[in-house]
Amino acid sequence: MPDDARIKPQRALISVSDKTGLVELAQGLARHGVEILSTGGSAAAIAKAGLKVVEVSAHTGFPEMMDGRVKTLHPLIHGGLLARRDSPEHVAAMGQHRIAPIDIIVVNLYPFEATVARGAPFADCIENIDIGGPAMIRSAAKNHDFVAVVTDPADYPVLLAELDGGGTTLALRRRLAAAAFARTGSYDAAIAAWFNGQLGETAPRHLALGGTLAQTLRYGENPHQSAAFYVGGPRRAGVATATQLQGKELSYNNLGDTDAAYELVAEFAEPAVAIIKHASPCGVATAARLTDAYARALKADPVSAFGGIVALNRPLDEATATLVAELFAEVVIAPAIEPAARAVLAAKKNLRVLAAGGLPDPGEPGLTVKSVAGGYLVQGRDTGRIGANQLKTVTKRAPSPAELEDLLLAFTIVKHVKSNAIVLVKDGMTVGIGGGQTSRVDAARHAVAKAAEFAAAAGEPVTRARGAVLASDAFFPFPDALQVALDAGVTAAIQPGGSLKGDDTAIAAADAAGAAMVLTGMRHFKH
Repeated sequence: MPDDARIKPQRALISVSDKTGLVELAQGLARHGVEILSTGGSAAAIAKAGLKVVEVSAHTGFPEMMDGRVKTLHPLIHGGLLARRDSPEHVAAMGQHRIAPIDIIVVNLYPFEATVARGAPFADCIENIDIGGPAMIRSAAKNHDFVAVVTDPADYPVLLAELDGGGTTLALRRRLAAAAFARTGSYDAAIAAWFNGQLGETAPRHLALGGTLAQTLRYGENPHQSAAFYVGGPRRAGVATATQLQGKELSYNNLGDTDAAYELVAEFAEPAVAIIKHASPCGVATAARLTDAYARALKADPVSAFGGIVALNRPLDEATATLVAELFAEVVIAPAIEPAARAVLAAKKNLRVLAAGGLPDPGEPGLTVKSVAGGYLVQGRDTGRIGANQLKTVTKRAPSPAELEDLLLAFTIVKHVKSNAIVLVKDGMTVGIGGGQTSRVDAARHAVAKAAEFAAAAGEPVTRARGAVLASDAFFPFPDALQVALDAGVTAAIQPGGSLKGDDTAIAAADAAGAAMVLTGMRHFKH
């Protein structure tokens, strides 16, 4: 059948949960002489608009039953959708069993994803699993040579425009069929993910991934790469829930970096600010006031902060917004943006300002997915957290209370730095970060160099590493990386431990320098 061959529809079936554009669609179908079959609330809305509509139960001669679970699961419906009009056998069967063809089906599904997102009870979620809808969609999509299937109100105008041209084309029916299969696939993926979460299943036999297009992006990491942003899976506060209040369109890199920044800043109970560049933190700080946390995060590495992402774990206020406005940043994200802060940032027209509507829970389980050739790598989100009572002191000297506070802060931050990673913290702020290095000693050298560089730039008399503490994302196989930091004046270290030889040599190096060291027993690799 040629792509431009048109089928003039005689009959359409409409069954929608989302009533957006329903009346206008029905009016358009009626204008073209299309008989309308419908169910429940859809039929009532069409009838209320003064249009003729036939209830599905009247069409099938079989009543809706079992609380609506059974209404469209009937041979007169699926025969009308699946019959090939060019098959003599199919046409004969239709005549024998009095099956009327259905040429258009308009279905959107029970709001399962929204039901889960609002935290509904298990039984409510089960009742919002649509059965008849996906079955009809798949029947129609399979038989797209003859049937047009519409699953999104955004496609109503396109359908009606084709009818104005004399009927639906095969090209449109194929496009709608592809969208229909993607919709049912995404729907089933959401159900499977929810069910696996209820069961605590982390490695199901079959993995279903699905999402809804939120944004077509101009390009990916580089201009020659295509890209798009899809929203799916369990609801989690962040870039997927955020409302963009101003600024240019978010890019692929913006979205990835903003997600990394917001996940990091959500780790802290006290006011905190993280500044991210290329998915790695360049400055992180906590303080009693948000303004101070921002000033200290910027002070950590003002050079790298240029063009970075600023994430805050408190609503952005006017005073902090005034400081942020002085920096060239790509994105600012916070749980909320206060009106006075919005007014301040409005002058920075290109700055993307996001209100996330909440903070993600760093302890909430979930999956991360990475594509590899021919498949996916799936793992649980790194929800590991360490408290002071879980640390093991292995040196002659235990850390002081102030050192301990900084050690815990540093180990929280190192979890979000690319491996190999070393983080130096002093008085609640990062003073040096070394990440993404091929050796741990190079990561230590980089962190120490940053501490010296920005101390000198700020006119401080000594390196910021002096009196700082160190966190390592994994154990020290040799004492060389630790020694670099000790030589620069670091006074305490936190690391997972577990090296057969490295632990003893690292402990000895710390003792020789009079430094404290604690072990966590938990590694934080991030690749």
